[in-house]
Amino acid sequence: MILPAVLLSDKRRKTVLQRLGLAQGMRRSRETTSRCPSKKPIWVHALSVGEVLAAMPLVEKLKVGFQDRDIVVSVSTKTGFEIACKRFKKIADAVFFYPYDLTFSIQRIAGRIDPALVIIVESDIWPNFLSEMEKRKIPVVLVNARMSKRSFAGYRRFDFFFKPLFLTFAGICAQSPEDAGCFKALGVPSGRITVTGNIKFEQDCPALSASNVSRLRQDMQVQPAHRVVLAGSTHKGEESILLDAFSRLKKESDGLLLIVAPRDPERAGSVQRMFRSAGFAAFRMKELNRSTQDGKVDVIIVDAIGILKRLYAIADVAIVGGSLVNCGGHNPLEPAVFSKPIVFGNDMSDFAEISGMLLASGGAVRVQGAESLFQAVSSLLKDHQKAKAMGENAYNVFRANHGAVDKTLEVVQGCLKKGGQFN
Repeated sequence: MILPAVLLSDKRRKTVLQRLGLAQGMRRSRETTSRCPSKKPIWVHALSVGEVLAAMPLVEKLKVGFQDRDIVVSVSTKTGFEIACKRFKKIADAVFFYPYDLTFSIQRIAGRIDPALVIIVESDIWPNFLSEMEKRKIPVVLVNARMSKRSFAGYRRFDFFFKPLFLTFAGICAQSPEDAGCFKALGVPSGRITVTGNIKFEQDCPALSASNVSRLRQDMQVQPAHRVVLAGSTHKGEESILLDAFSRLKKESDGLLLIVAPRDPERAGSVQRMFRSAGFAAFRMKELNRSTQDGKVDVIIVDAIGILKRLYAIADVAIVGGSLVNCGGHNPLEPAVFSKPIVFGNDMSDFAEISGMLLASGGAVRVQGAESLFQAVSSLLKDHQKAKAMGENAYNVFRANHGAVDKTLEVVQGCLKKGGQFN
């Protein structure tokens, strides 16, 4: 049934030979293959674009942690392949199409790669593939594993088929205790299940001491009486919304300081002119040492790259850019690292899962337009306890998933040592 369905799709026909194992179709960054057991490759499979993006921090750390092994990445879709080729160009040793679940295709591609271990990211579980890996005594690890109520019900209904399938996994890295419970209920031994958190949420935690934060406040000319609102990674169209809200907020608190970090630092000049035209003392970050004689600063526009993550440490309220206009939003975990209350707009589609968790935890609030933004920020600036509680809730979301990649690597290392031997 696979081939007739494929031949009806123009997009799928273009990859059919690669997925049958009849064409090379492998983008290599370097030619290094070894049959030595201690140097065999680790094969990471990501179904499509979402899984490719989720796999990025894992593949990066695999490359550092297993320097003697090639790290190769497979995908099932053409779009996923294109994204993987771009994102993994300097990380993975090869990118290729995952074989169709036909025995001869799997045997050809698996024989060509000869992996020490296979990692499947989130989904794309196929019986013939898992059976072939089991025959070859190649451990397979399911990482970032999750299970919806609907999927769980379906698996339970046909457990005579799915239970043996899940038992072929040497390890399952579940996103949450609830996900782990579902796999256990399906018959997977608890010894093979580890709650690792969601690798999509992997976020570096900048090491900033109290003295570092104090120095940062001095560098940014933040006075003790200042309350700081930071809008990070803003896009064109968002600054006018910020200006409207800030104009009203400033009337409530003259000690308010707005820091705006445009996604494109080259827009800093135009953003500065917008706020100056409205009568505010607005300066680009590089101009701070040449500020007005009386030292009055209302708005600071960040015109440098690489500092935004640290700047969240000095904010009282964080606004996530790219969300007040339809640009998908940016990573809300960056302010969550520093326990900051988070405000974002309607469009957080690029971080839908994370933003949903932050909203559910009470660590973030969603707004729509300047009026809604003004009301939300005003409330947080007036109610310190509310702001503090929101910041703690946001941090708890970050903490619950921090270290997911390292926990996953521990499982991978353990399965490599055991080889095809399971608990």
